[in-house]
Amino acid sequence: MRTLIMLSVCLLIFSACDENRLYETNTDFKNRYWLAAEQPAFDFNIPDANTRYNLYFTIRNESDYPNSNIYFTYYLVDSTGTTLEKKLTNQFLFDRKTGQPFGNSGLGYVYEHRFPLLENYAFGKPGNYSMRFEQFMRTDTLRGVLSVGLRIEKQ
Repeated sequence: MRTLIMLSVCLLIFSACDENRLYETNTDFKNRYWLAAEQPAFDFNIPDANTRYNLYFTIRNESDYPNSNIYFTYYLVDSTGTTLEKKLTNQFLFDRKTGQPFGNSGLGYVYEHRFPLLENYAFGKPGNYSMRFEQFMRTDTLRGVLSVGLRIEKQ
């Protein structure tokens, strides 16, 4: 029992040490679907404008997600409300030919993906920013999506 507790503490300590990560948060969808009207937003602070950053979109989906891909738009906004970046993007969650899921699976039927949005990005000044995501699929209710999130790392 004592060995199990020590092993758990060590794993927790080592998994928490991610020196490059500046920000990482996810929004969970309680009903396991992403409505078109829901636009998860993530507010974060950039302390140093001289550092370059990588911004990633994360998504967790179930294996019964009905499509092979996902279309979404991201909006990067500064503290004055000015849109700095906006882009519609398409990412594949499953192989189009075989149907095999991409991403990492910890539970067997749930897959997590991390897609780069902005790499080596320089913010103009330190301060508060916001990133918002909007799904652009042909259905208003996108079933099989458990969560979406934003991860920011120092370059």
